[in-house]
Amino acid sequence: MPDRSTPFIASFHVWRCIAVLGATTALMGLTAQAQTPTPPSGDAKAGAAIAHNGVPPAVAACTSCHGANGEGSAAFPPLAGTGADYLRQQLDAFADGSRNQAVMAPIAKGLNEKARADVAAYYASLPSNIAAPTGNAPTPDPANAGAWLVLRGRMADGIPACASCHGPTGAGVGTHFPAIAKLSAAYMQEQVEAWKSNARGPGPLGLMQSIGKKLSSKDVQAVADYYAAQSGSPAK
Repeated sequence: MPDRSTPFIASFHVWRCIAVLGATTALMGLTAQAQTPTPPSGDAKAGAAIAHNGVPPAVAACTSCHGANGEGSAAFPPLAGTGADYLRQQLDAFADGSRNQAVMAPIAKGLNEKARADVAAYYASLPSNIAAPTGNAPTPDPANAGAWLVLRGRMADGIPACASCHGPTGAGVGTHFPAIAKLSAAYMQEQVEAWKSNARGPGPLGLMQSIGKKLSSKDVQAVADYYAAQSGSPAK
C-alpha cells in the first residue's frame, strides 16, 4: 500500500518553513522599526517664532523668502497649508544633503530636528487659500494641454494625471502630496531639472523622479498655467 502520509509530511514541512520564514521576517521588521527613531512632534507656536525671527546668527527668518504668511513668491514656493510630514521630510532632506539647494541647505542644517518639525507644524497650520475641489473633475478639452495633463495625464508616456496626487485644483492630497497650484512655472521647472539630475529625491511613493524625466518644458508650463488659472496665481 502506498504511503499516503508522504505528501502530507512534505506539505507540512513546506508550510512550516513558510511559517518560520514569515515569523523571522516579521521579527526583523519589528526590530528595524524599533531601531528607527520616531520623529519629534512639531510645536506650531515654536515654529512660528522661528519662521518670523529665524535663529540668529546663522538662520534667517523663513518669512524673508516665503512671505509673511507662507504665501510664497515667483522665486520661492508657498508653504502655507502644506502637510507637516511633507515639509519636515523636505527640511530633513536639505539638512542631510539628499536634496540639494543652495539657499535652503544651510538654513536646514542650522536647525536641529525638533526645530525643523516645529517649522513644519507651523506652516501646516496656516490656510493655503487654495480652493478645495467640489464635485467631479471637469472633462478636459483635448486642445488644452495643461488641463489634459492635470486631469488625464499622458499614459502613452507613463505620465499619470497630476490631479491623482495633487488634486484637480492643485490643493494637494493628504499630508504627503503637496499643493502645487501656486507654484510658478519657473519653480516647477527647477524641480523637474533637480529630479532629472538626481539632485532631489524621488518624493512620495518614488513617483516624481520617474515622472519628472518624462516632462518637457512645454508640459511644465502648461501644467503651471492650468493650475494658476484655478488659484489665480501667476505662472511665470
